[in-house]
Amino acid sequence: MSDRVAAAQAALNGGRRDEAIEHLIAAITENAARPAQVYRALSVQLYTAGRYAEGEVFGAKGLERYPRDFDLLNVRGVNLRKLRRYREALTMLEQATKAEPKNLSGLQNYGNVLLDLGDAVKGEAVFVRLARAHPRNAEYPRQLGRALAQQGKLEPALVRFRQSVTIKPDSVDTWLDIISLLSQENRNPEAETQLDRALAANPDAPRLLEAKAVLMRRSGRVAAAEAFLEALLPTHPNAAWLHHQLGVMVAERNRDAGNVLLRRAIVLDAARIEYVTALIESLDRTRTGDEGGHIEEGYQLAKSILHRKTEFTEATTKVLCEIFIRVCDFDRLDELGDFQTLGRGWAETGRHTALLKQLPRVRSDEDRLELLEQHRIWGRAVERAAKRLPIKRPPARPAGGKVRLGFMSSDLRQHPVGYFAMPLFDHIDRDRFEVFVYSFYTGKEDATQRQITERVNAYRWWPEISTPDAAEKIAEDQLDMLIELGGSTHMNRLEVMAFRPAPIQASWLGYPHSAGLEAIDYLVCDPITVPPNQALLLEKPLLLPKSWIALGPRFASNSVEIKPAPELRNGFITYGTANNPYKYSREVLRTWAKIVAATPGSKFAFIRPEGSGESFRANLTRLFEVEGVSADRVIFHVIRGAHLPVYNEVDITLDPFPQTGGTTTAETLWMGVPLISLVGPAFYERLSASIMTSSGIGDLAVETLDAYIAAAVSLAGDRGRRLALRGSLRETMRDGPLGQTQQFATDFYDMIYRTVRPAG
Repeated sequence: MSDRVAAAQAALNGGRRDEAIEHLIAAITENAARPAQVYRALSVQLYTAGRYAEGEVFGAKGLERYPRDFDLLNVRGVNLRKLRRYREALTMLEQATKAEPKNLSGLQNYGNVLLDLGDAVKGEAVFVRLARAHPRNAEYPRQLGRALAQQGKLEPALVRFRQSVTIKPDSVDTWLDIISLLSQENRNPEAETQLDRALAANPDAPRLLEAKAVLMRRSGRVAAAEAFLEALLPTHPNAAWLHHQLGVMVAERNRDAGNVLLRRAIVLDAARIEYVTALIESLDRTRTGDEGGHIEEGYQLAKSILHRKTEFTEATTKVLCEIFIRVCDFDRLDELGDFQTLGRGWAETGRHTALLKQLPRVRSDEDRLELLEQHRIWGRAVERAAKRLPIKRPPARPAGGKVRLGFMSSDLRQHPVGYFAMPLFDHIDRDRFEVFVYSFYTGKEDATQRQITERVNAYRWWPEISTPDAAEKIAEDQLDMLIELGGSTHMNRLEVMAFRPAPIQASWLGYPHSAGLEAIDYLVCDPITVPPNQALLLEKPLLLPKSWIALGPRFASNSVEIKPAPELRNGFITYGTANNPYKYSREVLRTWAKIVAATPGSKFAFIRPEGSGESFRANLTRLFEVEGVSADRVIFHVIRGAHLPVYNEVDITLDPFPQTGGTTTAETLWMGVPLISLVGPAFYERLSASIMTSSGIGDLAVETLDAYIAAAVSLAGDRGRRLALRGSLRETMRDGPLGQTQQFATDFYDMIYRTVRPAG
């Protein structure tokens, strides 16, 4: 044995793994003709250390000399698996099983990769063989259960999982498989029963205690889950998992307090990447204090874990994608993956909320259709799960009587959805309708919610309820039609629609794309927002005659003064936007910069709370500088919420694309600031055009990028029109379809009545 190899062995005996690895690397570097066991030892130690890429490289070098060595083939295969190079891993492990057919560790790893690839049928065959060969090995029925679960054979899967824990009651992983499968199927009472059994067999097991808290939260019992964790703190003061889970829950009602707990979890265990991403996500959602500073902290954390890409899951990429978007770091965003890979990964793992961030990344008709398919992927899985747990339904109502119409949204409060929906509650057609509202909002009641509650027949407020229970309770109201207004946005329950609690179901207002569920029959549109190619919708369009929204009392009562155009006091044109950065892209920002460059002396204003963040400002100014616009011509108004007066500092608003503004479009026009918009073929690319047409400036919604730039520069040079619009836009909106709230409500209820009672 060489000195290097001996030194490596001594280091391993002393528990100094990193030192041993360095000695082994040096030994092979000095002399590549080392025995196979040196390559094996190095590959195994690199795998154990989580240095999978290096382990794969040295495994490959070893196999150049010892191509049929089972251990090298096997370890290289598992290193490749950790790197998510599944096809290569499968090939390597197949070679390992051929090299030593009787060595079942290679076959087990081969089966695991088959499951990674979704080839559950072949995986099942592998684990049937292993389970028969070793009936007392608890891992084999567990993996067989995973293969069966992937195929939707849920009861046989549960049988195998239970077989595994019968053999090995302390197999926490298998207990968690049982609980996870039941929870995914919305069988939460059964999951809790199994969890109690697991804890009886493994008292005080941290992962089972954590699972109990998570299951309580997912069942809608958030307060109970939080109390459960609080009670554990005195006896588990240094448990990172406890601080993490408690932080996630507390952050939903108190971001600052939640962030303290989440930071503590990282201090206790910095190796857990999900702890880091939980803090990043919470910082991204923190609205108190210096919002840009919170985002900057999250962004720096995100950059710090990019080197750990082999550990990334779809949950990780979702959070990192959101924070990179928030600071407009498009280079790092691209590093996370392409449009299809990311979108399908999120859809396949149930992350519908991430798909909203896909809308601004659409660049072609192929992308538009791909985005529809991503929503379908999510929808098919949710509807399969709903069919496996049918809800109880009451007997049918007698024919006739008033139409029972339900609105489901947690945003029917002081929120843009609440503002735009309010005309329907102010002008209910009580002769023909009974109106029900369903909310899962976890905050406190506000004035708008109280107003809606007073106007409707029933306001069902269920902050702590499971999805199947919500669907069942909605079905008890025997609705004729249910409209969801939130999609998968925060605190909404789009999955309820998969249970079809009403015979006719529709989407409106809260999510600017087809949701992905076949159980949703209609999407409410108007003649402009409806896509010319209806293949870009999954639902049937339900057409309002003029506009798909009305302004509501928030606008009608708004007394924010419109001041003279800023150009008159500044001597230059100020372009601007208040749209969310998730709608920005390189192309959008560089187009805006080109417009500023083509307008002598002009500037561009970002009306965003992110503006206090160093990286947000630097990334934006850098893109403007590429087009010849110096940093001093980019202005940041750091504000959230009370931003309407800041429109008095803007002459022309520029709309993002392909996803346009909605609320921001109505606000800018209400403040007398004209807008330039680029119209595209999909629903979410036509929202501004509808609002602009109803406000008398439909000609400023154009269909090509060249026309968009030309329209902006032309309007900048047309002071007469700009000043006229500043003085007339608000009145035009009041007098037009957007301001005619009673007519809007009449049109809406007529449309619903014709849909529910087509012969009426």
